[in-house]
Parts: sequence; structure tokens; C-alpha cells
Amino acid sequence: MNITIAEEVLLLAYSEDEGKLLIGGTQVDAALGGAILAELALLGRIAFVDKKVVVQDATPVDDEELNDALTRIAEDKKTRKPDWWVYKLHSWKLRKRLLTRLADRGVLGEEQVKIMGLFPSTRYPERNPSVELAVRERVQNVLSGADPDERVAVLVAVLVGCQLVRKVFPDASKARLKEITEGDWAGEAVKNTIASINAVVITAVTAGAIAGAASG
Repeated sequence: MNITIAEEVLLLAYSEDEGKLLIGGTQVDAALGGAILAELALLGRIAFVDKKVVVQDATPVDDEELNDALTRIAEDKKTRKPDWWVYKLHSWKLRKRLLTRLADRGVLGEEQVKIMGLFPSTRYPERNPSVELAVRERVQNVLSGADPDERVAVLVAVLVGCQLVRKVFPDASKARLKEITEGDWAGEAVKNTIASINAVVITAVTAGAIAGAASG
């Protein structure tokens, strides 16, 4: 089953049994925006040039969410920074659409519950654990020393940026994470993508935390 990097992030972000988030919603949503940008970069549709997002190929891609983001970037009259696009792309609505899509494909369930018997909420327990297991295995192999491919390296960068990596892979060493996200194993374009995505997700998470504290 083919899923996007953003959907891989979601599968790791929700607990397998109860379907609850392992980190804050702001962190997850920032990670999703970053993952969308990163996948477009890996597909050769956009690039990060002089700290700006530049469209290299506006040809539609075979995914509704990725294609919608590409269209928005291509039609924008200004050349924006990656963190601007992460802010524009990430939202609860994006998360909800991706969760519903995974539920429709039988990967997740979708259960309406009430917290403390009063407050309505939705949980997304796993229905097909093999999909997340495959994602975990690919990441764990790389964390254990295997050479990363571009997708896994980008996924790790997103997980680091949103502070999810320690929740899912508690034994991951700082040295290995740095090797993956900053190492010389990748070409310049991929290294630039990984560095940019890691930075903008961290920025978005930090900004969200500050905004939450100010409004509290």
C-alpha cells in the first residue's frame, strides 16, 4: 500500500491501541505541513533555493493532498519561505482529511468517544497494523545503522523536528539522528531538503507553543 510521508507521520503519531496522539496537535500539524513540502521536493516538483520554495515542475502528482499543495504554491505570485508554506499547509483540517483517508482504506478505525463522559472526541485505533509496522521497520533499520534512502531520511527529519522521534524510537541515539539529518550520504538537493524541513518544522512547533502559552 502506497502512503505519503505525511500519512507515515500520522501512523507513528497515534498510539496503536487507543488511537490517541502521542504529542501535541500543534506539533503533529506542523509535521504534516513539512512532510507535504518534503515529498513535493523529493518528487522534483519544488526545491529550496536561497531559503525560498521554488517550483521546478508544476505537473500534477498522483495524490490529491500533494497536488492541492503544489497547485497553491505554483499559483502564488510570491516566492515564499518554507516556514510560510508549512504554516499555510498545516491545520487540523489537513490532519482530519488524512486520518479519514487512512480510515477509508482500512488502515485506521474512526471511533466517536466522550472524554469523561461529556466531551466528544474521535480516536483512530489501528485496523491494519502491518502498514505502520512496515514504516517502523524501515526507520528502525536506518537508526540501527543501515544506509537511509531519501524518504526515510526525510521522515526522520520530520520526526525530529516535531519531537516525535523519542516517543516512537526511544533508543535512537543523538549521534545517529545527526548522521541521518546532517550527513554526507545524500546529494546536495536532498541534504538541502532534509535541512530545510527539519528547520521549518522546529520553527513551526516552537511558534505554536509560544502562541499557545500566550493565549493560555
